[in-house]
Amino acid sequence: MIACDFLHIDTISLQRLYALIFLEHRTRRLYVAGVTAHPTAAWAIQQARNLATGLGMRMDSLFLLIRDRDSKYTDAFDAVFQAEDIEIIKTPTRAPKANAHCERVIGTLRREVLDHMLIFGEGHARHVLAVYQRHYNAHRSHRARCQLPPQVHGRPPPVLKPASRKVLRTRVLGGVINEYRYAS
Repeated sequence: MIACDFLHIDTISLQRLYALIFLEHRTRRLYVAGVTAHPTAAWAIQQARNLATGLGMRMDSLFLLIRDRDSKYTDAFDAVFQAEDIEIIKTPTRAPKANAHCERVIGTLRREVLDHMLIFGEGHARHVLAVYQRHYNAHRSHRARCQLPPQVHGRPPPVLKPASRKVLRTRVLGGVINEYRYAS
């Protein structure tokens, strides 16, 4: 299954930007499809096409798309996914819990990044969301995946003597997020 929703971002110039977010339920993989100040149905359709092209063979494993009833999700938007044999499930009106996984990742994105940064404009928002997407998919642990990131497929080797190994820190987004790993 995959879910989608819009995230709104307020810039320092009080301009509101919108990002289209997709989340794979099984792997918890996050996709930030695009950012714009004026989301239209045509823009949303193009983002859906871009996602379908970017996923390629991974689209075969998807069978449901969960989305709300926003007017930007038109029949043409649905057709992009239906062409891949993905069934569209529309959430009930005013029921945010019906798309809980996507709502939760949007809240996580806000708490971990957007609440700690000032966004200057559309380009800056794209950059911040792209960096966070890489962090979320490659480094951030997920309880539903036994503390593994979405892109990790197997268990890491056990650490025999953690006290004797040096831990390295990588600062992401100027230190808003830190990633840790053992030195080789």
